[in-house]
Amino acid sequence: MTNNDILRRLRYTFSFNDSQMIDIFALVDHPVTRAQISNWLKNDDDPDYQSCHDATFALFLNGFINKRRGKKEGSQPEPEKSLNNNIIFRKLKIALDFKDDDILKIMELADFKISRHELSAFFRNPEHKNYRECKDQILRNFLKGIQLKFRPGDTATSGFTW
Repeated sequence: MTNNDILRRLRYTFSFNDSQMIDIFALVDHPVTRAQISNWLKNDDDPDYQSCHDATFALFLNGFINKRRGKKEGSQPEPEKSLNNNIIFRKLKIALDFKDDDILKIMELADFKISRHELSAFFRNPEHKNYRECKDQILRNFLKGIQLKFRPGDTATSGFTW
């Protein structure tokens, strides 16, 4: 999954308009334009499409955490220069204030079973012997589950192929 895919899904799930997206970036003191957001949300084959780079997407996720949980006192965390699914999953977990049980329920909504031990392996330090890389399928099902939770009864998939 690309950062742009995830950005599109989060925007749809939480019904963010352009102004709200701009405000999320503003929460981490990173100004963006409506045109930038529009280009990140375009389909890959659109000539105006622009890739949302890891550092920019990390800023969005940090802003999303601030929006959902409140802005921390003091300096903001530095955005990661490189993201992987594990980091994205962890940031979404923090933003949504989910505990392991909440994530397991979300995964069940998406008809995807995962054990508590498998789940905890995604949030371990990469140096830990039980660390496990979060594959696209896991993240995709998590995003599908949060869409089902936060947009119940919405049968439209906004063009997403699951």
